[in-house]
Amino acid sequence: MTPLADPLQEDEILALAAQGDRNAFGMLYERYVDRIFNYVYYRTGNLDDAEDLTARVFQRAMNHIGNYTDRGVPFSAWLYRIAHNLVANWHRDRGRRQEIPLSDAPLPAKGEHPENTLVHNERQEALLRLIRSLPAERQTLLILKFVEHLSNAEIGQIMGRSEGAVKSLYHRTLLSLRDQIGGAEDYSE
Repeated sequence: MTPLADPLQEDEILALAAQGDRNAFGMLYERYVDRIFNYVYYRTGNLDDAEDLTARVFQRAMNHIGNYTDRGVPFSAWLYRIAHNLVANWHRDRGRRQEIPLSDAPLPAKGEHPENTLVHNERQEALLRLIRSLPAERQTLLILKFVEHLSNAEIGQIMGRSEGAVKSLYHRTLLSLRDQIGGAEDYSE
């Protein structure tokens, strides 16, 4: 049996990957690819671009794994930082908002009235537009909280903030969204 057949701790896998062990890096990829893809997808809103950027995140990580240093934060924080930088570059290069293609739009469930589905989808799209208009740091916070279901402590490690700072940013973000939603409803009536 190869050493990788045994269950290894993440630090052991990282050490092997840093030495050029592609199987070890493959284990890291399998462990984190879905989380990084979700993060990138929610930041871009485009399936094809999210797949491309996710591949670039792991390509960059593989190329620089030898430079990775454990500074007391999880390896996932390093991956999220790479993803954050690539998404920021993607937005800067495009200078426009991405729309979700019709092929990615949710289909109504059986038995639902199309009008109800349309209203629900319009509200969901309006909320996504509001979220995408937030600063990148606040988008990241919401994605890690509601998509990845991470704790405030885990989010703090990824974002390089204290748990209290994450709670404060979360509270301010929700208040801001509430005010924006309330303001938008005032104008639509």
